[in-house]
Amino acid sequence: MKTLSALIAAAALFGGIQLFHGGSGESVAEEGASSGNAYRLVANGDEGACAVRRGASVSDGLSLLTVAPNCHRLLPGIEQAKFWREGQDGTVAFSANGIDPIVTFALADGDGYESYAPATPLLSLAGDRKADD
Repeated sequence: MKTLSALIAAAALFGGIQLFHGGSGESVAEEGASSGNAYRLVANGDEGACAVRRGASVSDGLSLLTVAPNCHRLLPGIEQAKFWREGQDGTVAFSANGIDPIVTFALADGDGYESYAPATPLLSLAGDRKADD
C-alpha cells in the first residue's frame, strides 16, 4: 500500500512539473518573456547600464519583471522590482509589489522610455536587440 501511495505521489509531482513547464524544457514564465521583452536601462546618457526583461503577463497591464543585480548601481532599490505595470497613458512603472512604484517611465521621443519619478537619476529604457539574439 505504501508503494502504491508513493507511486501516485511521484506521478502527481511529475504531472505538476510537466504542467508548469508545458511539456517542453521552458517554464511558462520563460515562454512569456519572448523576444521583444528585453530592455537596456541606462543612467544619465550612458554613465551606466544594465539589463531588464519583461516577463509573462500576470493581469491586465501587469507583467513579471526581471532586473539584473547590477542595476542597483543605477538606482539603489531597483533590483527589488518584480513587476512591470503599464498604464493606460503609456507610462511604465517598476515595483516590488505590483502597486507602489520604485521608478516610473513615460514614453520618450523616439523609441523607449525616460524616467520622471524619481527625478534623479534620469534613466532611459529602450529595447535591447542584442539580448534577443
